[in-house]
Amino acid sequence: MAAEGWVWCWGWGRRCLGRPGLLGPGPGPTTPLFLLLLLGSVTADITDGNSEHLKREHSLIKPYQGVGSSSMPLWDFQGSTMLASQYVRLTPDERSKEGSIWNHQPCFLKDWEMHVHFKVHGTGKKNLHGDGIALWYTRDRLVPGPVFGSKDNFHGLAIFLDTYPNDETTERVFPYISVMVNNGSLSYDHSKDGRWTELAGCTADFRNRDHDTFLAVRYSRGRLTVMTDLEDKNEWKNCIDITGVRLPTGYYFGASAGTGDLSDNHDIISMKLFQLMVEHTPDEESIDWTKIEPSVNFLKSPKDNVDDPTGNFRSGPLTGWRVFLLLLCALLGIVVCAVVGAVVFQKRQERNKRFY
Repeated sequence: MAAEGWVWCWGWGRRCLGRPGLLGPGPGPTTPLFLLLLLGSVTADITDGNSEHLKREHSLIKPYQGVGSSSMPLWDFQGSTMLASQYVRLTPDERSKEGSIWNHQPCFLKDWEMHVHFKVHGTGKKNLHGDGIALWYTRDRLVPGPVFGSKDNFHGLAIFLDTYPNDETTERVFPYISVMVNNGSLSYDHSKDGRWTELAGCTADFRNRDHDTFLAVRYSRGRLTVMTDLEDKNEWKNCIDITGVRLPTGYYFGASAGTGDLSDNHDIISMKLFQLMVEHTPDEESIDWTKIEPSVNFLKSPKDNVDDPTGNFRSGPLTGWRVFLLLLCALLGIVVCAVVGAVVFQKRQERNKRFY
């Protein structure tokens, strides 16, 4: 399918040719009423296609300018990155390579969506390839380091497209996509594939596909959503959806990749940033968004979930049914305690009567 020019169609997660933009998963005409009611809280904040605007100053789109050189307008290269006519290759299929590409301009949008057309491919067989791609929205740019070719202890958001399981004890299926938000205090642990600091993730078979592979990242009003289109079906598949995420404005978008003893070609074909026109409350508008500290409001730490063998959707705010189950368990506990207390009290009363 063509790499450019597609939109969300009216229907559940269907992608089709047309003007670029993500209309968000919305109910189709055959969606049962009860599903509409259940999904109302999910779809209510999705904007329509007319409210989205491509921001070219933050986008990487063909035809590229500067092919054959070491730089291009609006974007800076580093390391092994090479600009070709059809792709930006972050690393070739060679050992010990690191490369990155970073946008010149800081992004001051509060609500945005990034569409990434990428390709990871190579000659390595199963589990004999690596390491993967990282997509960034961070305070610092063009700083090389050990985390997929970029710096550790970063400030901001990272989405890791990891192709190699460094942790031999893991039960996850790779390739694997995960999300990390950092205020500079956390270190990415490669030996555990970032499991200690991961917020959420999913298995995604994106390597060595014969067709185009896409990833969409949406951030709006504290909600972070990651979706993939890897099956050449023009459909998005949900990967990550978490709330309570706080990201500042004024950070930079970028992508990096790294290889070690194992290698792959890591290519970026396009990165398109869309502004989402979302209304904010007066209190939200009065905030200096450049001063916000990257954070996530969780009821528990991601470290509490490291024993989850599936590695799929991790911790997040309690949903309605979880709250209901907790309240039900608490109520049952109170009833049991009351019954036990009544029985004990009655037996004591009967025993006391025997002494009169």
